[in-house]
Amino acid sequence: MSKVFSRLPKIGFVRLASLGITFLLSISPSLAGDPFRTSNPRKIGDKTEAAFKAIFQQGNYPEAENYLKQAISSEPNEPLAYAMKASLAYTNKDIASLAAYSRKTLETGQKLITSDPLRGNLYTAIGHFLEGSVIITREGTNGVPKALSRLRQVYQYLDKAEAISAGDPELNLLKGYMDLLLAVNLPFSNPDQAIQRLEKNAAPQYLADRGIALAYRDLKRYSQALDYANRALKATSDNPEIYYLKAQILQEQGKKEQSQPLIKEAIAHFDKALTKKSQLPTDLVKQIESERNSAANRFNNTGG
Repeated sequence: MSKVFSRLPKIGFVRLASLGITFLLSISPSLAGDPFRTSNPRKIGDKTEAAFKAIFQQGNYPEAENYLKQAISSEPNEPLAYAMKASLAYTNKDIASLAAYSRKTLETGQKLITSDPLRGNLYTAIGHFLEGSVIITREGTNGVPKALSRLRQVYQYLDKAEAISAGDPELNLLKGYMDLLLAVNLPFSNPDQAIQRLEKNAAPQYLADRGIALAYRDLKRYSQALDYANRALKATSDNPEIYYLKAQILQEQGKKEQSQPLIKEAIAHFDKALTKKSQLPTDLVKQIESERNSAANRFNNTGG
């Protein structure tokens, strides 16, 4: 279970929980502020939505930080903003801020239950999940019992949200990511139901596709992973993190099949990701560069 919580930000749940651009004005004004729903939109807030899209459509973290600063000032009752701030704090290894924004996610989620029970229960669940990640970050394996207690609360509140609207796209996106995270890391777990949840009921679609690609990557089902990565890339072609994801899949598939062309293609996608390294966190850039060098060494040492 400590592995599950420690991998949380890498898989994307914290960032999604959470669960992104320049603020898109092409969407209908009636839907402004809600990146999840095309009908019955919630008043999530334009700055929060802009931050969401800066991260997940463009992979632009400095721009997301700027929007989140504005969101917390002008939209202080929106838990999604605090969840994204918690994610960025983790990325920056700022544990104090991670704890503070995880707590704010929980508090604003609890307050929202009265006016919006669906999203209130959803973000109360996410707040508990984030606080579980704080416990693991601080205490390691010693914190597993506390984190498990949080996980039980997570599912209690998710069940309440699902009872209100089982088909809600925001709920299904976040719960789908969580279920996949657990399924690919725990023995005897089956990810098929989580994948189906993302395919059928989650939105935005590009994030559902990205989550499924991540799951198939971790399950070593590389052809399927590549298919969903390509779908996500088609919709978010400016996001360097999707090129990185595709590069990872190609590299692993190339190693498995002993295919030099696949390794070469992986290197090209690592390079595409690195063309926008100025908008990515420093540690992520280092990781991409390391994996790119590994792929290049493999290619060169096997006669590529």
